[in-house]
Amino acid sequence: MHKAFLTAMALMVGGPAAAETVRLDWLQHQVTPPVVLSNLAGDPADLGLAGARLSLADIATTGKFLKIDWALHETVVPPEADFLAAAQRLLAAGARVLIVRAPAADLLALADLPEAQGALIFNTAAPEPRLRAEDCRANVLHTLPSTAMRTDALAQQLRAKRWESLALITGPQPEDRAFAAALKASLTKFGLSLAGEKDWPLSADMRRSGAAEVPLFTQDLPEHDLLLVADERGDFARYIPFNTWLPRPVAGSEGLTAKGWTEVVEDYGAAQLQLRFRSAASRPMQDADFAAWAAIAAISDARTRTGTADPAALRSFLLSDKARIAAFLGQPVSFRPWDGQMRQPMPLVTERAVVAMAPLEGFLHQTNELDTLGTDRPETLCTAFGARP
Repeated sequence: MHKAFLTAMALMVGGPAAAETVRLDWLQHQVTPPVVLSNLAGDPADLGLAGARLSLADIATTGKFLKIDWALHETVVPPEADFLAAAQRLLAAGARVLIVRAPAADLLALADLPEAQGALIFNTAAPEPRLRAEDCRANVLHTLPSTAMRTDALAQQLRAKRWESLALITGPQPEDRAFAAALKASLTKFGLSLAGEKDWPLSADMRRSGAAEVPLFTQDLPEHDLLLVADERGDFARYIPFNTWLPRPVAGSEGLTAKGWTEVVEDYGAAQLQLRFRSAASRPMQDADFAAWAAIAAISDARTRTGTADPAALRSFLLSDKARIAAFLGQPVSFRPWDGQMRQPMPLVTERAVVAMAPLEGFLHQTNELDTLGTDRPETLCTAFGARP
């Protein structure tokens, strides 16, 4: 009996403590890819998920030191399957922190489930500004940059370069029109305007006739310094550069683009992250992978700083001024308390190089220059976070 007492005391004073298991859930709704003209490879099957897996591996060492076992449950729902039913099963099984790759409609339906009201959901795939505005949800944080963040970054570069005479070609898809609308709003925000614009014809097939058709299509655009293109599916814009009537640079969905992440980002230790990702996934890291990686990095940082994995505590910390997550972009990332969007520097890139990193020098803000990209507090339409001015 005396021996048993001494053993119990030893465990209480200096014995090994049991590790805490923290459950994370990857929830993805696969989407049938749209038909596009090019036969180039589409999105990889593990887009996003590969970033989540790498982030889990990155936090494992710290987890062992803190006696935390991170467990990532992976649920991938086929296009034809019931996404909400799968989500409800996960929530019933104990899922409380979900990293989600799904279209906007699915994300909102998930966030509105009664079972999800105590959960914390990270959006890593849907860029629509409305998800950060009138359709924002208090239980959703966004690690993928909004469309407005991308277009604001691009507009800053145009303003800085004094490319003030601009033309725009807009594709026929809804996402093209949404990107064009965001572009126009960003141009207005930074004191720029369009000299002219045209809609891309739905029936055009540039694989065979780009060299002949594009000059004719762009011939009647007014004089411009730069041609903006809105083609978010990557359907036709690749055939625009070097085929235009006027020899002008191209930007927007092609040419100079603003990304949350891309393989050409190499400074601030990013090269090491790129190498680890390529070694693990056998492909370059894309912005959706980085969004998933950042979500888990943020969760880990919040768990370490708060000492709890309670979703409400994690959310409260991440929306506070204390949250500063290292993300290989030159300065820490954090979350906007008025709409849940992760604020981050935005690389402006070509296919093979970083041209600039927004926010650019000279674009000032009263509290955080990262808030010059996307919706700032005074303009927010989000009411769910209770942080409007």
